Amino acid sequence: MVLWFILILPLIAAGLALSPSRHRTVPGGVTVLATALQLLLALAVAGRCASGATVTALPGWVSCDAFGALVLVLCAFAGFTAALFSIGFTRRATQPMEAGRVRRYFVRFNLFLAPVLAVPLFSNVALVWIAVALTTLLSIFLVSFDRSTAALEAAWKYAILTSMGAALALFGVLVLYWAMRQGGAEDFTWSGLAAAAGAMPPLLVKTAFLFMLVGYGTKAALVPFHSWLPDVYSQAPVPICALLSVVETTTLPYVIVRLLPLFPGKAGDGAGRWLLAFGLLSAVGAALLLVQVKDLKRLFAYSTIENAGIILAAAGLGGAAGYGSLYQLVNHALAKPFGFFAAGAALLFAGTTEIAAVQGLGRRSPLAGAALLAGALAVTGAPPFALFLSELSILQGGAVDHRFLPVALLTLCMVGAFCAVLYHVTRMVFGKATASGPVPAFPRSYALALFVAFVPVVLLGVSLPAPVEHLLRLAATALAR
Repeated sequence: MVLWFILILPLIAAGLALSPSRHRTVPGGVTVLATALQLLLALAVAGRCASGATVTALPGWVSCDAFGALVLVLCAFAGFTAALFSIGFTRRATQPMEAGRVRRYFVRFNLFLAPVLAVPLFSNVALVWIAVALTTLLSIFLVSFDRSTAALEAAWKYAILTSMGAALALFGVLVLYWAMRQGGAEDFTWSGLAAAAGAMPPLLVKTAFLFMLVGYGTKAALVPFHSWLPDVYSQAPVPICALLSVVETTTLPYVIVRLLPLFPGKAGDGAGRWLLAFGLLSAVGAALLLVQVKDLKRLFAYSTIENAGIILAAAGLGGAAGYGSLYQLVNHALAKPFGFFAAGAALLFAGTTEIAAVQGLGRRSPLAGAALLAGALAVTGAPPFALFLSELSILQGGAVDHRFLPVALLTLCMVGAFCAVLYHVTRMVFGKATASGPVPAFPRSYALALFVAFVPVVLLGVSLPAPVEHLLRLAATALAR
């Protein structure tokens, strides 16, 4: 019952946000309450899955195990913090939205959140594809929300490229279904496919995997399919960027990594090599592109691509690094929304996200400057933030398994990304303030969203709580190949 409620709650919130009201605060208030309830329910599901149980609503279609519960909590947490930030975003002092636009924004926000939450709750592979496709369709209207020429062009590019990826992934899903039937199985769920892995024709499984890797990899903005992501992030509203970052580096890697149990024993080495190749290409490519970025939101876009690459490369390495891959997935899903919220605060006080045009942000708003600097440190894996521990776990795991070349490349990517991001951000935070005019008040919803997003990033950077580690271990065990 709880899984069904999580699935329909965003739709109920969208309907309530759509209802006419004289108060502009109603759609946002409804959304914040709905996302808070979703987060509480997701935590309840995770608590049940921590015992090793699988929570099932409809056998063969809707269920959630430990890995799914982890992703569900991360998506729900991102939705809650993005909803908080959206309150201030729609009331922005420089250009407040009129009531009709506020309603449309929160309706689209909730409709987009529904398939994001559905991805970890759907156990049927075909339903997962539908949910991923809906995340594209429903986010297009949020990417183009400002209706500017640049926003419309970014949304169009996003729609075309990710739709091509969806078509390739669909072909992979169909081939995988054919392989399942050839193996004499009928259960098209993650667990059912893993159980039938040894009976399915290897050639069909490999073909399906490659098509799904490229298809879902396009949606995850892996290099060389990444060109749409910086454009989208530069034009989408800040809270939507935060949600999209969770889609690209949490739900999509979740789907891709769940394919690994289809390759038992030595057969998994081939799939691991493909993941490692795409992951390293994405991490290296994004780290190099970070150097020449001129826009703050694009900076975080390339950081997202780099982290998606690190997650998949670590999953490809397997062994001890495979656990680090899931650890990195969790920490990045917590850190990147905080980074985007800090960028949103910088935009409010600087009036632009163009890096060269902003200096002295810390003088104009010490809170915005401190948040942006902390966000940059958090997303690049600096101590004492959570990503430092997960990146260290990946490097240690790879070294233990004597995978020294991938470890060296990943280390260079991590250090290079850290230097590039800090170089750009410190130029914006320090120095003489370039913005002029009256200093706007720091919105309370901005401050609350930043605080709520900041707390787990710091706490998980100090130590990994036992319940979280237990869920990570359960998820890693389920994905062992």
